[in-house]
Amino acid sequence: MSKIAIFPGSFDPITLGHQDIIERASKLFDQVVISIGENSQKKYLFDIDQRIKWIEQIFKDDKNVSVKCYSGLTVDYCKAIGAKYIVRGVRTTADFDYEKNIAQLNQKMSPDIETILITSKPEYSHISSTIVREIIINKGNTSSFLPQELRLN
Repeated sequence: MSKIAIFPGSFDPITLGHQDIIERASKLFDQVVISIGENSQKKYLFDIDQRIKWIEQIFKDDKNVSVKCYSGLTVDYCKAIGAKYIVRGVRTTADFDYEKNIAQLNQKMSPDIETILITSKPEYSHISSTIVREIIINKGNTSSFLPQELRLN
């Protein structure tokens, strides 16, 4: 049985921090599915097709990394695709507290699915999609925050 992990998020846009977590996770698992959550209540800067295209470009040479969309509970999605692991990146202690609570709730709903928290490297700990979106909207330089495939300026 292969070890399948998902890395859920909106990836609006995917950042160097996300890319680093995914690359590190791909060494731990047989398959990592970058799982873009669809939330009809949320307004995105980039449409789903664009985000998928960028992610596919970034990981085109990584045979054990793929990208899919899902809606609903993350643990239900894990069961549907046979994933036993949820990978989450942690930048700060606030991230840790938030992710710990979500992991514990997921564990209660699905005891057979484990959450693995991977701490960000210091050089990426300040990067968040929210901040990067603001830089993009205000036409700032994003080159030190985004993978080469996404460089918008």
